[in-house]
Amino acid sequence: MLSALSRQHHVTLVTTHGPDDDAQQLAARLAHCDRVISLPYRPPKVGGRAFVRAVARSWLSSYPVDLWKWRVPAVSGAVKSLLLEAEPFDAVVADFLFAEPNVPRWPRTPMVFFAHNVEHQIWRRLASVEPQRWRRAVLEVEWRKMRRCETAAVQRADVTVAVSDADRDQFLDAVPQATVHVVPTGVDTNFFAPGGRPHVPRRLVFSGSMDWYPNEDALIDFAAHVWPRLRARHPDISMTVVGRNPTARLRAAAADAGIDVTGTVDDVRPFIDEAQVYVVPLRVGGGTRLKIFEALAMAKPVVSTTIGAEGLGLVPDRHFIAADGHDALARSILDLLDDAPRRAALGAEGRRLVDECYSWGQVARDFERSVEHAARRHDLDLECADRRLAVS
Repeated sequence: MLSALSRQHHVTLVTTHGPDDDAQQLAARLAHCDRVISLPYRPPKVGGRAFVRAVARSWLSSYPVDLWKWRVPAVSGAVKSLLLEAEPFDAVVADFLFAEPNVPRWPRTPMVFFAHNVEHQIWRRLASVEPQRWRRAVLEVEWRKMRRCETAAVQRADVTVAVSDADRDQFLDAVPQATVHVVPTGVDTNFFAPGGRPHVPRRLVFSGSMDWYPNEDALIDFAAHVWPRLRARHPDISMTVVGRNPTARLRAAAADAGIDVTGTVDDVRPFIDEAQVYVVPLRVGGGTRLKIFEALAMAKPVVSTTIGAEGLGLVPDRHFIAADGHDALARSILDLLDDAPRRAALGAEGRRLVDECYSWGQVARDFERSVEHAARRHDLDLECADRRLAVS
């Protein structure tokens, strides 16, 4: 989206990079941006001493720990310096909720809050499936703090951009006077396209960031309760889990089940291309799942839970197979593995859908209109405020 926007507008990006990230590569990929400012930062890892300190400090603040650990003084300082420049910015965009605390209060510049998820909903769902009582109690506190921060961000923003109608409705329930636009998730339909590789018989695939807890939770549950049902019917079935930073807990569960975990890869497409079915067994989540659009763009048949495909505007049995519960997931996957014409039909419909509605070019135009709306509205509010000041 940044790449598309920067071809039409002057775009400055402020972000962070970890020790294993290549900031120069990011700048090269965003060559049309005016500036790409990437600052080194490593958030505390779960379980480490720094994370324990972050939890303790966050409990004395209004922030949940997941937002506390992304309060980066260098980022907020860089944004403030940019806003002080002689040439004013028309808008500042906080991308994801964890970016919002790093945007200084700046009355003369409108803020757009780009909410890729309803974050508190994710944490509330995590609490609902957490088996350990003490962890569940912690999550109950965290999701309530997350909800307060999320509501405050929507109240502060001139425009909030949600990625689905369902997310928009939740934001408006919390802040009825807010301006909330819907801009769907996009996909690069040129990059993610059928590659023509031979399919590996009875190969399943899942892709996504493995350091995101909903993904880890989904796959550990899948390995324990769905995978044995699949192997009972087809002992030769195989599955590949593709994505960065898999935890030791996930690796152990996958190894016990006989599921391959790749870790970080240069390109996810070969792994998706060779699979016969793409599975999304998420039990918790929010926003929309870009991974499903990537799979559909590659004409892959998808079996997903309702939560996994939530907010995407997909029609069950036309664009994907919806299956909730261990038995339904196993049955749907097995039926699809045995039905080549059905796999082909689902893949073709999915590719057609993303081509027509969810290419990055179309999505960027929708987002552009939201930012322009925020700038016009803010200018009008300032003009009215200046008039009131002159009168008083």
